[in-house]
Amino acid sequence: MRYRVIQEHDRRYPIRLMCRALAVSPAGYYAWRGRPESRRAAANRTLLVTIRVLHQDSRQTYGSPSIWRALRKQGHQVGEHRVARLMRHDGLRAKTVKKWRATTYSSHGLPVAANTLDRQFRVPQPNRVWAGDITYVWTLEGWLYLAVLLDLYSRVKGHPNVLSSGHRKFPTRITSSSRRPFARAPLSASP
Repeated sequence: MRYRVIQEHDRRYPIRLMCRALAVSPAGYYAWRGRPESRRAAANRTLLVTIRVLHQDSRQTYGSPSIWRALRKQGHQVGEHRVARLMRHDGLRAKTVKKWRATTYSSHGLPVAANTLDRQFRVPQPNRVWAGDITYVWTLEGWLYLAVLLDLYSRVKGHPNVLSSGHRKFPTRITSSSRRPFARAPLSASP
């Protein structure tokens, strides 16, 4: 593998410098270069072409086990670890699906406000209309939820609220902790 790296960069860098950096002897490199390609290396090269095609045909969703099964169906006598090694060396990985998490809890029993705003975002007085948003981020400790409320008159944001889980009391905690800054919002703020 190191010899191949040297061969790929021999026009750009001096061979002796690359041999020293990769801890191989120049004589070993020249001996490798004069040697014919082994049958296994040639088979790996042609197998890698097939693996790339299967990976693209699957829209990059197949990992090494699925590629291995597809190769076996095509009649290739190949081991699963060999396929995994070739894919790893070529940088081929399956696209992963992001973990899905429900963000709406509709069975809370609390009153639901009607849509009276009707996309009229200019508000004549403070503390009349609030807008809010919630987002969630996957962390090593689990899901982290962030919610913010905004007074549409003054555009003053309430305190951001963060919870480490989708707790059912999250909406009520947001509104109760965010009311304080809105009550102190200056009346002279321009929309």
